[in-house]
Amino acid sequence: MSPAKPVSNEILLEQLRWRYAVKKFDPLRKIPADDWQTLEQALVLTPSSFGLQPWKFIVITDQTTKEKLVPMSWNQRQVADASHVVVYAVRKPLTESDVDRFVAITAEIRGVSVESLGGFKKMMMGSLVPPPPGFDINHWATLQAYIALGNFMTSAAMLGIDTCPMEGIVPAKYDELLGLTQEGFGTAVVCVAGYRAADDKYASLPKVRFPATEVVRHIS
Repeated sequence: MSPAKPVSNEILLEQLRWRYAVKKFDPLRKIPADDWQTLEQALVLTPSSFGLQPWKFIVITDQTTKEKLVPMSWNQRQVADASHVVVYAVRKPLTESDVDRFVAITAEIRGVSVESLGGFKKMMMGSLVPPPPGFDINHWATLQAYIALGNFMTSAAMLGIDTCPMEGIVPAKYDELLGLTQEGFGTAVVCVAGYRAADDKYASLPKVRFPATEVVRHIS
C-alpha cells in the first residue's frame, strides 16, 4: 500500500511558483534554528551517483566572513545580507581512499562486511578512479553538487525560506578564504538563504517559463 500523500499537488506547485532567485535579502531576518537544521538534513539526504557524496557543505553565518565574500562574488550583496551562505565544495580529485571510506560506512550502517561489498567497490573504481579517458572527475563531482543545490532550494521553498543560487563568484578566492584546498576540496557553486526584502523588485515580476508543451516530451 502506498503511503498517504504528505504534501498536496497544489501546495507543492504553489511553493515552486512562490520561489525565485532573490536579489535583495532582509539582513535583519534570520532563519530559525529548527528550520535550518531541517535544511541541513535535506542537504545530507541528497542523492548522489553511487551514493558517494563527493561533497562538503560550508555553512557561513559569521557576518565578518560574509562581508569578505562580497568582492569575491562580483560585489553581489546577497552573500552578506542573507541569513545563511552555503558553499557547495567538491572533493578534488576523488581517490580510492574516498571510495574506501564510503564502502566502510555502508558496511557499518547496513550491518554487512566490507568484503561483501568488494564487487560494489570494484564497480565504482572502474567507473571513477582513476577516471576513464575523457572523463572529467571534477566535473562529475560538480554535477553531484548541483543535485544538492536543487534539493536545497526546493526544500527551502517548502519551508517558506528564500534562496538565491550563485555562480557569479571567484571559486579560487572562496577556496583560499575558507581553506578548502588544504582539505582537498574546491568550491563548485554557492546558494544563499534567508528572507526577501520588502522592496526587492524581482519578487513581483511574473515567473518566465516556457510552456510544458515545449519542454516536456512524452513517450508512452
